[in-house]
Amino acid sequence: MKRALITGITGQDGSYLAELLLEKGYKVYGLKRRTATQNYENIKHILNEFEFVSGDLSDLASLIQAVKLARPNEVYNLAAQSFVADSWIQPIYTGEITGLGVVNMLEAIRQVNPDLRFYQASSSEMFGKVIETPQKETTPFYPRSPYGVAKVFGHWITVNYRESFNMYACSGILFNHESPRRGIQFVTRKVTDGVAKIKCGLQKELRLGNLDAKRDWGFAGDYVKAMWLMLQNDHPDDFVIATGETNTVRRLVEIAFDHVGLNWEDYVRQDPDFLRPAEVDLLLGDSKKAREKLGWTPKVSFEDLIKMMVDHDVQKYREIK
Repeated sequence: MKRALITGITGQDGSYLAELLLEKGYKVYGLKRRTATQNYENIKHILNEFEFVSGDLSDLASLIQAVKLARPNEVYNLAAQSFVADSWIQPIYTGEITGLGVVNMLEAIRQVNPDLRFYQASSSEMFGKVIETPQKETTPFYPRSPYGVAKVFGHWITVNYRESFNMYACSGILFNHESPRRGIQFVTRKVTDGVAKIKCGLQKELRLGNLDAKRDWGFAGDYVKAMWLMLQNDHPDDFVIATGETNTVRRLVEIAFDHVGLNWEDYVRQDPDFLRPAEVDLLLGDSKKAREKLGWTPKVSFEDLIKMMVDHDVQKYREIK
């Protein structure tokens, strides 16, 4: 039986990945900080199917102990301070967890079992002020936030450990991926949650920032399959994971409101407080390499994804009422 250790198991990606690995017969472990107030909403249905091990990405000694206890064949590092807007408010913390946390985990693996396989959750935010469109594995990075900068460090230290110590360490450069399990602070979920509240009479307007920002949005359930496929490859490598389709925040809003029979212009207000100090205007990924070498393709369309999220949130508020 294969064994896997997942950091960030309580998050959106961690929960979908845990489900996938359990379905494939893995023994799954999730890293848990002793001092953290955990939200188990995303994993409550599988809590009895995996085990927690204690550890903190800022503490190398705890990670060494976690790897020893879990004895994994594969480690998926998904934990991070992942809300871009907060990275300007907490730049040092973001650097410590999202950046230095990666080298702590890599070093723990190197000291305990350098033969296991490691996946690093890189991000399309590393491209930032894009140098070329679409973005692929060879596109230069130009991050536009402390989060993006920290992710660039995590990405390159993964490459460095792979080349320096011959470790099976790879990065998935994942473009935006969403689901009903997405945190409420992210724009997709903020929109679908707001639409649901308005539809259920619990809110009168939705305040947003830049409606013209363009993103390549996919379904998180599709993207975790790519993570797993990367660690089944014969050789470690880095892959862009994306749909190859870009949509604006405005289009996201239109689909969400149309799905419940409302005109978005009657409810949406632009608020300068939600504008970023430095905006990423356009992200569009080229996942040709992943499609050819891993056989990966996204299954859920952007429109179906947003409708799925709206339906989930409407049902939630109807049950509350």
